[in-house]
Amino acid sequence: MSDTVETAARTAPAAVIVGIDGPSGTGKSSTSKAVAAKLGLAYLDTGAQYRAITWWMLNNGIDVNDADAVAAAAGKPDIVSGTDPLAPTITVDGADASAPIRTHEVTSAVSAVSAVPEIRTRMTELQRAIAAEAPHGIVVEGRDIGTTVLPDADLKIYLTASPEARAARRNGELKGAQAAGLAATQAALLKRDAADSGRKTSPLAKAGDAVEVDTTELTLDQVIECVVTLVEEKRAAT
Repeated sequence: MSDTVETAARTAPAAVIVGIDGPSGTGKSSTSKAVAAKLGLAYLDTGAQYRAITWWMLNNGIDVNDADAVAAAAGKPDIVSGTDPLAPTITVDGADASAPIRTHEVTSAVSAVSAVPEIRTRMTELQRAIAAEAPHGIVVEGRDIGTTVLPDADLKIYLTASPEARAARRNGELKGAQAAGLAATQAALLKRDAADSGRKTSPLAKAGDAVEVDTTELTLDQVIECVVTLVEEKRAAT
């Protein structure tokens, strides 16, 4: 190896695995993608994977409220996630699922599907494999990354915000007929929180060693800057 290559190897940033958890509307996706892009890391939206398998269940006539039926079909769809933070993709059986997984129908059913242990086992295995294969490190966002999926992540961050702020953000994200009043959006978010936090398998929870970042009064740029700083500090200490 030449001196130049050796120097590059020594100065290259350390690969780092970052887990970002938190409820809906806290800025997880926007923050995770931006941080990954800024730091040259891969990116994985685990929520999209749960939406993808939910979409497949609905399209294939599986009763999403029948846990046994969902469990029996858990291994059937082929879900592939692209990890480029600038253009993340997700396909189901080779078909682009990025748009259809964001429909109201999928949103309404994803909590029930996600609560099935066989679904969580399959998704967790897939998520761990993707993280392990990221050569320069990865930012993985979800609801149980620090506690279940990647308990040995180099850095765990838990984003939170007031219900009012979360509802305002989520309402701004919804388009057309899907948009609801703030009160309805907030009620839906709190219902999702209760479902995610109360499920028996891998509930939404803050890992004991996670850094909590309250985004209520922060702009997106401020949240991104905060998380980038945390990652860079972790890299420097590695």
